[in-house]
Amino acid sequence: MTLDGTGKIGGDRNPKIGDGVLIGAGVTILGNVRIGEGDKIGVESVVLIDVPLRTTAVGNSGSLVGGKEKHSKHDDVLGESMDHASFISEWSDFII
Repeated sequence: MTLDGTGKIGGDRNPKIGDGVLIGAGVTILGNVRIGEGDKIGVESVVLIDVPLRTTAVGNSGSLVGGKEKHSKHDDVLGESMDHASFISEWSDFII
């Protein structure tokens, strides 16, 4: 993941990441942009714009799923509700 400022102008030029954000591998977030609470940023995405609360952004231009004007929103905060282990006992005898 890369978080970085843009340009040589002074002042605040770095990204702001909200609580409970799920950021995929290889993501690049550039500039003074805000990633809202509960957002999902897809793997290898490049984000150059603000991402509204509880929204998914994917792709090389960080496009909002559902479109910029009418994006789809999640009801939960994904970074806090991700459960990767509770179902393991259903298909494996190995318990972590």
